[in-house]
Amino acid sequence: MRVVVAPDSFKGSLSAADVCAAAEAGVRRAVPAAEVVAVPMADGGEGTLDCFLAARGGEEVEVAAADPLGRPVKARYALSGDGRSAVVELAAASGLPLVEDVPADPLGASTAGTGELIADAVRRGARDVLVCIGGSASTDGGAGLLGALGVRFLDAAGNDLPPGGAALARLARIDDSGLPAEVRATRFRVACDVTNPLVGPSGAAAVFGPQKGASPDQVRELDAALTVFADVLAARGGVRVHDLPGAGAAGGTCGGLVGVLGAEPAAGAALVAEAVGLPAALAGADLVITGEGRVDGQSAGGKVVSAVAALAKERGVPAVALAGGVVPPFGELHELGLTAAFSIADGPRTLDELKAGAAPLLAALAEQVTRLHAR
Repeated sequence: MRVVVAPDSFKGSLSAADVCAAAEAGVRRAVPAAEVVAVPMADGGEGTLDCFLAARGGEEVEVAAADPLGRPVKARYALSGDGRSAVVELAAASGLPLVEDVPADPLGASTAGTGELIADAVRRGARDVLVCIGGSASTDGGAGLLGALGVRFLDAAGNDLPPGGAALARLARIDDSGLPAEVRATRFRVACDVTNPLVGPSGAAAVFGPQKGASPDQVRELDAALTVFADVLAARGGVRVHDLPGAGAAGGTCGGLVGVLGAEPAAGAALVAEAVGLPAALAGADLVITGEGRVDGQSAGGKVVSAVAALAKERGVPAVALAGGVVPPFGELHELGLTAAFSIADGPRTLDELKAGAAPLLAALAEQVTRLHAR
């Protein structure tokens, strides 16, 4: 029997790798000779680097970079064993937690540090870069990131703009002539977990700006600046990112990556599944066990359970989700390919009790699910 275990973490309780270990223990109690393939998953946010390294091996690379305010910081990314693929989490160098010690600077904060991580990966030979965006401290449309790769953002007099989203109000021209050939040859994918457009009432500044300390006046200023940015992008290459779903993610970073580098945005879990090799792991599987802390109606919206279930359905493999909480409706999940979902609770328990006992409860449930599917 071949069982693939591909869960997300149970936040506040178990990492994705811990969930895999517990589920594998249960599977082996049911079928000692089972072939168990562990593929820790994530949705493109926190934990994606560790999932990539656990599934693909490779190297965790730490480099010096700039935080959102330009201060030096050490940040890490993941490089595959063959050096051809990399996973970069924007929050590692450009995240809000890095600037919690100082007053917010929503107008001047930059994503340059993330660009430095990407540049290092490309210099080392990576030609397929997955950028996981989320938790950004900046609303600069990814201009800082792109600048660190060699793109120049110029005003009407030909001067380089200073860091930050507000400066984009003076943007007149984007010059990518200094972009290295190896960057141009790299495939960029963006793991995005929101569908907000770049500008407007649902855009990057309006929805996420206040979380980064922007006042109502600053939100309006940033939205106007991002509109100028989008207009210049459209005039330059015909790529319209103003209302592109997901373009507003991470302060508009997704829109900038799409508009300048032709990046491919997609739901985070689906991109992570490809990056960690889940499609190949599913070959010949008899059962797929997935899961996350809570499975409910929102799980169908691009989360790990839905991504794993969809891949399993394509291959005709039953997919079962194990979770701390299981709350209907499940109609959309079943349509996507999820066979069933079960809670690890073996009776009335508090949340703290479930968290404390998650590993043995998971193992016990995985054993029963495996027995049900064993040949």
